[in-house]
Amino acid sequence: MNKFDLKNKTAIITGGAQGFGLDIAKKFLSYGAKVKLWDIDEKELMDVKKKIKDPNLDYNIVDVSDFKIIKDTVDNISKNSKIDILINNAGITGSTSELWNYNIEEWKKIIDINLHGTFYCCKAIVPVMIKNNYGRIVNIASVSGKDGNANASAYSSAKAGAIGLTKSLGKELAQYNIAVNAVTPAGAKTRILDQMSKEHVQRMLSKVPRGRFLEVEELSSLVSWLSSEENSFSTAAVFDISGGRSTY
Repeated sequence: MNKFDLKNKTAIITGGAQGFGLDIAKKFLSYGAKVKLWDIDEKELMDVKKKIKDPNLDYNIVDVSDFKIIKDTVDNISKNSKIDILINNAGITGSTSELWNYNIEEWKKIIDINLHGTFYCCKAIVPVMIKNNYGRIVNIASVSGKDGNANASAYSSAKAGAIGLTKSLGKELAQYNIAVNAVTPAGAKTRILDQMSKEHVQRMLSKVPRGRFLEVEELSSLVSWLSSEENSFSTAAVFDISGGRSTY
């Protein structure tokens, strides 16, 4: 397993209390980074802090759909620290339903967290990175943002938007030592699957030529490289990790 040098780097990971975010945090800590987990679940964050007894781990209670909370938190952090890495991981899938039957309020919530949250975090943190002429941003999108999943139009739309945001922002920041990339995982056995019907999960799995779910460690390894100085050229790109489901 490759190891990446993240010593003296400070990373913010949204949705960091479980799933992809937590595994990425563990990887970053093992590589020497200081990690700040952002999540809305205070109990989960406290439990993680108790289990991972690492002085380089800290957390903030942050709702990524609230720009004021994000901006205030960033301002407080940047008083005493750089922000070198941002992992936009917070997300919800919502329920599965045909578009014409989709609950409007639920649609708005999914867009707010998955797309607006990514925009808000980038808007608040990018100026800090520009000031230091260094940054690595990785947006956790989804294969559904590339291919679209039936009965998941809100989630698919939000993740497609995050992919478009990645490509635009990466080009805007290419003049700096700042890389902005997205990853598009297929389904993995995390709690996010609990929000979907069993039929929908099985349909997702049937589309993966590898014939299995993604392991969280496989995603966190890719994210680690994208977050390191070794990724010195790739930006505004989308890295597929779908087990062969997507071919572009």
